[in-house]
Amino acid sequence: MTDILKELLLTILITMFCSLVAESKNPPDDRPYAVVLGIAQDGGYPHAGCVKLCCKDLWDNKTTYREKVSSIAIIDPRTRLAWIIDATPDFHEQLHTVTQKHSARLAGIFITHAHIGHYTGLMHLGREVMGAKNITVYAMPRMKRFLEKNGPWNQLVELNNIQLNPIKDQKEIILGKQLIIEPFRVPHRDEYSETVGFTIIGPNESMIYIPDIDKWDRWEHNISLWIEQHSYALLDGTFYSIGELPDRSMDKIPHPFILESIHHFMDLLDRDRRKIYFIHFNHTNPALHKISATTNSIIKEGYNIAREGMIFPF
Repeated sequence: MTDILKELLLTILITMFCSLVAESKNPPDDRPYAVVLGIAQDGGYPHAGCVKLCCKDLWDNKTTYREKVSSIAIIDPRTRLAWIIDATPDFHEQLHTVTQKHSARLAGIFITHAHIGHYTGLMHLGREVMGAKNITVYAMPRMKRFLEKNGPWNQLVELNNIQLNPIKDQKEIILGKQLIIEPFRVPHRDEYSETVGFTIIGPNESMIYIPDIDKWDRWEHNISLWIEQHSYALLDGTFYSIGELPDRSMDKIPHPFILESIHHFMDLLDRDRRKIYFIHFNHTNPALHKISATTNSIIKEGYNIAREGMIFPF
């Protein structure tokens, strides 16, 4: 067997194993949990306007898998309530997953920031679609003002489709018994609002969720310490490496490349590296593919890749 065939077989076996692990994480009977609703960057996968190799096969073959925009839901089986983090362009499908597959009622939506993949799904709550009544939307001060002052979002407020609930940096919100969420500011391109990640704390486990951030060294906190202090870390994996956007300056979209993150976290213990799940993949990122040399490399380094449907018990 050639080295190339051995490498391919190893990739397939690792991917199959990871899929089995994810599928075996059934929702606990009464413990709260988070479920991954999507893993792609704001434009989803395939990506609008892209006819390059990374998306071409998906346009040509309608049966090929798609990836929804990054979002997670917090489910509390004890109360059958759910909270979605970010209202993405795929909100209609993600809400269906929460209400039908997880038998939970939507209790609120937390918004990380005002980039299009993270709030525009609120449109489904308006009179043209659901005509929802007083859905609680949790937002930081600038994000709240953005929704209140700009159409068509302010119509959602005026018609009581949504009820804006202000949140503050590092101020916890109690969701239920032994279930807490807390926003925290992160550096990002804040043209219209702040950007936040979230800490979610349950009865036994906890998670940090950061789908968007600039380079790790631009943050005032030590991300490695945060990883050590929590059970799971779903972190920005938008790009795998420099050069994915040859026609654009990547200095203007300074996400931490996965390769940079791997180097940044090299001093973590193996058990802490295993807590990390990369998420929020651009359509150019080869880590989107379950079977690829890139996916194999990330897993061999001791890290994980978030996949839709994965469940993280609290």
